[in-house]
Amino acid sequence: MSVPPGRTPPGRTVYEVGELVEILRALIEDALPRVWVQGEISNFSRPASGHWYFTLKDARGQLRCAMFRNANIHVRPPPKDGDQVLVRAQPGIYVARGELQLVCEHMEPAGEGALLRAFEELKKRLAAEGLFDEAIKRPLPRLPRAIGLVTSATGAAVQDVLSTLARRYPLAPVHLFPVPVQGTEAPAAIVRALAELPRRAPVDVLLLVRGGGSLEDLWAFLARNPQPTRDRAPVAQVTRTTARTRRAPTRAASAAATARRRAAARRAVPARGARTEIAH
Repeated sequence: MSVPPGRTPPGRTVYEVGELVEILRALIEDALPRVWVQGEISNFSRPASGHWYFTLKDARGQLRCAMFRNANIHVRPPPKDGDQVLVRAQPGIYVARGELQLVCEHMEPAGEGALLRAFEELKKRLAAEGLFDEAIKRPLPRLPRAIGLVTSATGAAVQDVLSTLARRYPLAPVHLFPVPVQGTEAPAAIVRALAELPRRAPVDVLLLVRGGGSLEDLWAFLARNPQPTRDRAPVAQVTRTTARTRRAPTRAASAAATARRRAAARRAVPARGARTEIAH
């Protein structure tokens, strides 16, 4: 039996649709004033208004999201479908459609943000232990008799270093210790190479290098060895700041820092053919 408009049966509280949606929106916003949410972007759109609209989803659910122009202008580059992101947002309800939504205020790549925070925490711990002090960093030798190279056996990095050494300092043999430079196996392989290469070859300096990449790609170079090798050749490393190393901005620069100019080196050391050997 229908109820005539304007008449409410006794004992019932009847809400208008818009009124109930407003109540639900207020309840959600009061209970969850700001939240961090991680998920995958899908259905990303950017209309002429400059606002962003997308869905944030994972295996268990999805939420419609909006990020207005005054907030998204700080996000570069813009996201795309399939990106994993971390957003700070205000949960609420889009009243016109009665849909739950997140109004996003901040966005960052999910993996990069978490790794960056872990990286900063690691730096603070190492600094507190004094491991960045210049006094404990061994100087690079003026004229190395042999050079150790720890990197991937394939790719641009190894070629850049070998070509720079061949041009600037062809007098010292280069002992290459191939290692993976990213992935779960890389940290242990790098630590093993730094420990074993000086025992396998009479190197005076080690070059630890890789190509560019994201912080996630570089994470193998930031993993801390629980039992660090104390007695080894000085390390010229192309990564972010790391204890007991000398840092160079590029892999070619690390090779150049290790090698003196050809003319000066030839005056100090008898000439001999340059060669590269693989350390097994």
